[in-house]
Amino acid sequence: MTTSYQVMDRHPPLAPDLVELLSSVETATIGHVEYFGFVGRDIHPLFPAHAAGVAVTVAAPGRDGTIIYKAIDLLMPGDILVISRVDSDDIACVGGGVATAAKAKGAAGIVIDGPCTDAEEIIDVGLPVWCRGVSSKTTNRRTSIGGALNIPIACGGAAVLPGYAVLADSTGVFVADVASMRKFAEAARQRQLQSFAVRAHLATGRSIFEFNPEAKS
Repeated sequence: MTTSYQVMDRHPPLAPDLVELLSSVETATIGHVEYFGFVGRDIHPLFPAHAAGVAVTVAAPGRDGTIIYKAIDLLMPGDILVISRVDSDDIACVGGGVATAAKAKGAAGIVIDGPCTDAEEIIDVGLPVWCRGVSSKTTNRRTSIGGALNIPIACGGAAVLPGYAVLADSTGVFVADVASMRKFAEAARQRQLQSFAVRAHLATGRSIFEFNPEAKS
């Protein structure tokens, strides 16, 4: 019986100006105005990081690690690998080897709806990884179950389509189609600029209700 791996066409990387815009934006700022598109709050970064890129999606079941390395072969600089653990199990599909390979391809990061392994090695590699903790149970390339690349997936309860823009930082992970992400990012940057003035106002001991953004300093 031949194992089936579904590999769909990938999407182009994000435009450089959008990546630059997202580099100045926090997920928490978008969270003030948008409710959908955030992956589950149990998915955390292994170390403080900020990354933005286009989603290369993976549906990875069981202990089959072949689909992960097929995804690695598709990666382009700036991509973010977004992995759905189809079985919702405690098997880690990303470790030091995968992180090393993904970084060598120029990936901006990896988001996993599941655990990783080799946490210290991943940290040493320096590739940002968001995941649900760590596990000693791992995938391997001897087990053939199947899987799929660049199809719609769910990650932490959020729908992620291949080609979606991904913004991930120490607070969380947010995904949206490219046009919407640009709109959210532009609004978030303006909000962050205003927040500097708000914080300066609050630092004087005055009430938030006395803040007037139109007032001259």
